[in-house]
Amino acid sequence: MEKKKKRKAWVDVNTCVACGCCVKVCPMDAIHIWRGIMAEVIKEKCVGCGKCARECPASVIEIREVEA
Repeated sequence: MEKKKKRKAWVDVNTCVACGCCVKVCPMDAIHIWRGIMAEVIKEKCVGCGKCARECPASVIEIREVEA
C-alpha cells in the first residue's frame, strides 16, 4: 500500500534572514521566528499552501512532499 504524501513548507535555515515575511502571510500560524535568527515551520500546522514560499524575499522556503 502506497503511503500518502502531504505538502509542507521547508526553510533553508542556513540562508534564512528571519525577516518575518513568511510569518505575516501564513494563514495557519505555522511559521515562527526562532531565537530571532531563522524561520521555523510547525509541521503539524502547515497545510502546504505555499504562501510563505511565494512571499519569501530570500527564496529560502520551498514546499516539499513528505510522508503523511
